[in-house]
Amino acid sequence: MKKIISILLLFTFGLSSCEKDDICDGNTPTTPRLVITFYDIANPTKTRNVSNLKVIGEDMEEGIVFNENAIDEAKYITSGNNVMLPLKVNDSTVTFKFIYNSTSTNPTSRNTDVLTINYNTQNVYVSRACGFKTIFDLKAKDPFLRTDPDGDTIWMTDVQLENPNIESENETHIKVYF
Repeated sequence: MKKIISILLLFTFGLSSCEKDDICDGNTPTTPRLVITFYDIANPTKTRNVSNLKVIGEDMEEGIVFNENAIDEAKYITSGNNVMLPLKVNDSTVTFKFIYNSTSTNPTSRNTDVLTINYNTQNVYVSRACGFKTIFDLKAKDPFLRTDPDGDTIWMTDVQLENPNIESENETHIKVYF
């Protein structure tokens, strides 16, 4: 009888030392990206696709990857009506160059505007497996600054703040009209 009790106690202690696997589920929300949606300036309620847009972050050589499966330069180009851009988790400002018609061989068809985004960060605990994520809050005063580095026309006719709280990628944070 003592032998059976000893085996049961050993088995019970053995099971109690097992821990739940610490694997972060792929569906767990992580640090969100900034969502910018493009709209038609002539019809402000309708979204509009950009043509061959390339977005290059400050201190980047190549640009933001929009299509990982594409080859060479094509992976940095998008023609959709929105983009999701990463913000720096250890900073409060990020600058992006938006190059409209970036693949055009005619230099006068390409147009570059720069958008500097100002924000605050907050680290939020997700779980033991996933750790922390950072959420962002666009600053109430001057959340962004739009400039034209090459002195031609600004293709981003109007830029408006839609939602200053960047907690998910399910909503538009900034609207750009062109």
